[in-house]
Amino acid sequence: MVGKLTIQDIARLAGVSKATVSRVLNAKPDVDPATRERILQIMQEQGFVPNVAASSLAGGRSRLIGVVIPPLTWPLITEILRGVSEVVEQSSYELLLYSVAHDLGDYEKNKGTVIDRILASHLASGLLAVYPGSSIPHLTKLYDQGFPVVIIDDRETPTHVPWVSADNQTGAAAATRYLLQLGHRRIAFIQGPLEYEVSLKRYQGFCEALKEAGLTPDPELVQQGNFMAKSGLPGAKQFFTMEKRPTAIFAGNDQMAYDVLEDAEAHGVRIPGDISLIGFDDIPSSAYTRPALTSVRQPFYEMGRRATELLLSQLDAPRPVPTSYYPAILPLAMQNTSANYLQLPTELIVRASCTSPR
Repeated sequence: MVGKLTIQDIARLAGVSKATVSRVLNAKPDVDPATRERILQIMQEQGFVPNVAASSLAGGRSRLIGVVIPPLTWPLITEILRGVSEVVEQSSYELLLYSVAHDLGDYEKNKGTVIDRILASHLASGLLAVYPGSSIPHLTKLYDQGFPVVIIDDRETPTHVPWVSADNQTGAAAATRYLLQLGHRRIAFIQGPLEYEVSLKRYQGFCEALKEAGLTPDPELVQQGNFMAKSGLPGAKQFFTMEKRPTAIFAGNDQMAYDVLEDAEAHGVRIPGDISLIGFDDIPSSAYTRPALTSVRQPFYEMGRRATELLLSQLDAPRPVPTSYYPAILPLAMQNTSANYLQLPTELIVRASCTSPR
């Protein structure tokens, strides 16, 4: 046959009704085994690929979950997706993965465009958004209109949308207490972007632990970075060239800690012999730096699992929803719950980059 085949074409070739073909596609048990085998054989011979969107609309909702993620090159994404996929594999749903390009300052704009494209395709029954940033108001409006949404994020203040994050403040306080227990009193901090909630929480945890020890945070020992590669270099240089250097540096994330390691070599500073170093995130490469980096581990795998479980709980709890925002796109079911904000614990992973001060 010429052109793209439809369910109607398969029904005509098999000598059955369109409804029978549809029941075979949806694995319904009420089809004669011989008829089922004939239909499946014709599909294989003709290279027939079902139209998922059409099938989902006919059935009222699809069995697909949309997942919007930052670029796959981000080191934390792999563990989050591992948690997501393990939960989805045990359900009746499949994943639609959308990775948003990080290009020329268009990242935030692209995320909103991708979300709209997912909805307009009629494919996804729910949406898991990983670090969506400025798209959160858009996602909140979707959730308020009845579309199942779960957010994994630590950069914006949580809204009433189901939300999963890590306890950044407690994790930063634990890391600082560890340095204090080793005997450090002059501890420097490289902060992330001030507009991010996560940066403020980690700095608050740092200050909290210092104050518990009777120490006043020293503004001269706080430098600004942006969590990206090379952004920790100016702060590292400032600390290494001080007349009275700090005995330890707490970098706001592992990437900036790597910058400290790089600049330490350039300035002839030994880590941990001269200055101890600790990071945050515990991305996989941190176990293989020289020296291996002590870091606060975020539970990325568990975040992916718990977020997916939250989304599935919305999809499996039916209630009527309005359709004024995206008419004919919203699913027919969603859970009506109060805010679900899951803040998961972090873990301090001690390696070779920290020791007692000389």
